[in-house]
Amino acid sequence: MTSRSGAAAWPVLRQFIEAEAHVATRMSSRPATAALYEFLRFGMKQAWACLFGGLMVSLLIATYLFYPGHAALARYDFLFLAALSLQAMLLIFRLETMEEAKVIAAYHVVGTIMEIFKTSVGSWIYPEECFFRIAGVPLFSGFMYSCIGSYICRAWTLFHFEFRAHPSTGWLVALSVAIYANFFTHHYMPDMRWALFLAAAVLFARTRIYFVNWREYRWMPLLLGLGLVTSFIWLAENVGTFTKTWLYPTQRATWSMVSAGKFGSWFLLLIISYTLVALIKKPAERIVAAPDSDQDADRIKALQTANA
Repeated sequence: MTSRSGAAAWPVLRQFIEAEAHVATRMSSRPATAALYEFLRFGMKQAWACLFGGLMVSLLIATYLFYPGHAALARYDFLFLAALSLQAMLLIFRLETMEEAKVIAAYHVVGTIMEIFKTSVGSWIYPEECFFRIAGVPLFSGFMYSCIGSYICRAWTLFHFEFRAHPSTGWLVALSVAIYANFFTHHYMPDMRWALFLAAAVLFARTRIYFVNWREYRWMPLLLGLGLVTSFIWLAENVGTFTKTWLYPTQRATWSMVSAGKFGSWFLLLIISYTLVALIKKPAERIVAAPDSDQDADRIKALQTANA
């Protein structure tokens, strides 16, 4: 585990590390204030990790509510140009690292290819016209997939992820390729998603993800973590369909919640995104020391003073 603050990856946050350490010291004086501080700290880290995704969802809502219906620039084109501008500004002002930008670019390509196929077979539609599109698919749509990769990449840095019994990247790539292929082939061949769910369960069955929010090492099963992230993606998709950014066949006449079956689809897509990030981040194996060992005590002390 590194003692270097996760916030140091972004210059705009680096300047607040020392001041935040003083606040943390004062808040840790009583159990109640320490618990409140840790809760707020976790929320702030999650909000920073969700920066790009949160901005994109906000754009969906804002353009649905306020964008002029007869504007010369179509709503989808505005979303595409806004997403490009966001990416440029995040990089210029160093609110995003080049590592994150690589993940976003890779997943944008992966997502756009799938969008082209899925819309061609009628899985969902984009009901509005636009100029920036490929085979009827608005180019902003790829950025919606990229939000997931951006979140994982940022959270990985902020929470100093380490793992126990993490599967090899080779197995992750093999599973991801099979998942991606199944999204295409299940329209013509038997759907293999249940076999893919089983493969994911076996692959991650023993995997623990360790993370640091403040002063202590915490862990959870990686499968649970993936499931929690999938829940928020499913909620975001409901925002996307409610704002009529895209629609499923059952929503064309009247909007309804996205079916629970899509939760499984997003879980599988999340594995693809996780794999892309893991290939760049290279998961570190957690070496667990005895609770009373000097090594563990020194590492916790370093985190108390340096991990913002």
